Amino acid sequence: MSPARPRLGQMLLTQDQARLLSEPTRSEIIRLLAQRPATTTQLAAALARPRGSIGHHLKALEAAGLIRVVRTRKVRALTEKYYGRVADTYLFPEIEGEEMSPLLAEALADMRASMRGPVGFLTLRHARISEADAGLFEARLIDLAEEFATQEVTGDTVFGLVIGLYPTSRASLPAEPDTEETP
Repeated sequence: MSPARPRLGQMLLTQDQARLLSEPTRSEIIRLLAQRPATTTQLAAALARPRGSIGHHLKALEAAGLIRVVRTRKVRALTEKYYGRVADTYLFPEIEGEEMSPLLAEALADMRASMRGPVGFLTLRHARISEADAGLFEARLIDLAEEFATQEVTGDTVFGLVIGLYPTSRASLPAEPDTEETP
């Protein structure tokens, strides 16, 4: 059993970086690189796309600071580059003018296509808590997402994890006054 890979941490994306990742092929490349570093040829094979197309997307992702060359290997007279992510978790800002976050749209499409199996669930919960408590939950949820993303490969199925914490404008009952109950 190989050890879990080291954690890379989080990266808050700029608007431009978030838009760059809203392109499906680039998003898929980022997802594949979460598994392990890979070459242009390996990514092209996994995505069934031409090497030139994948190379174009890799250059854009590298120029935006989202991936980097993590190692090289000599193959005959050529140097093969292995690309890796610069973060485990990319935090998306709200993209101006977008109705729905590309990340959320992708997650919904994944869920609609695969919620028929024996493993998987979706739940929505609300709680009236302070901003400080919400910050604590946010930190715990990000840690959980990073732990999930850095698991060693142990199966054949790729599972998705969607986590969100956000303020709402939902109605809430006021706190109940402290009174003794009468039978």
